[in-house]
Amino acid sequence: METFFDSIRRTGFTRGPQRLVGGICGGIAEKTSLPVLLVRVLMLVAFLLPFFGVAAYLVGWLLLPWQDGTIPLERFLSGRA
Repeated sequence: METFFDSIRRTGFTRGPQRLVGGICGGIAEKTSLPVLLVRVLMLVAFLLPFFGVAAYLVGWLLLPWQDGTIPLERFLSGRA
């Protein structure tokens, strides 16, 4: 599992400094150079699709690293939650 989490860190996506809830949209906006408001609006539109928006946000919340490099799912699986 360590190589899996290391590969996620190598993508360069992290939770953004412009957080409202989990920093997912802020991180995506920072990495893709899109305005954070646009990413948030697109995420809200995705929430209108059954299951897709919620599932995408939950996956992002579990797998996107915090700015210090820790990943919530990795912490949970190792017992450091």
